[in-house]
Amino acid sequence: MPSFVIDEKCDGCKGGDKTACMYICPNDLMVLDANAMKAYNQEPDACWECYSCVKICPQGAIEIRGYSDFVPLGGSVVPMRSSDSIMWTIKFRNGTLKRFKFPIRTTAEGAANAYEDARGKDLDSELLFNEEAEGYTLVTP
Repeated sequence: MPSFVIDEKCDGCKGGDKTACMYICPNDLMVLDANAMKAYNQEPDACWECYSCVKICPQGAIEIRGYSDFVPLGGSVVPMRSSDSIMWTIKFRNGTLKRFKFPIRTTAEGAANAYEDARGKDLDSELLFNEEAEGYTLVTP
């Protein structure tokens, strides 16, 4: 089921021109209603249910309605983000709660360098990253 915004909790990320959920949605589905200053999913049928918007929302105003086979009869999946981790709370239909805590990426935005291990390799070459120029010698760390 797609994401949906709880209007009472959404503050439009305090009046910015782009909300956190708009920034993170990989399918560009979240938009801001400029009149109401509330975000909403403009095309629910196209939602991937990736939970990105749910995890990033600072107000906890976005939820994913679970499928009946995954979250039947009152079960729920709720992520809570802190500065260094995400706590997932799973509520089963019998009322049992389970919590799982996972660290989040702490690399500053723009600081990751995918080519850090290139060490002078010609990135425009037709060779694969681990191939040597004279043959197919595998370079192992």
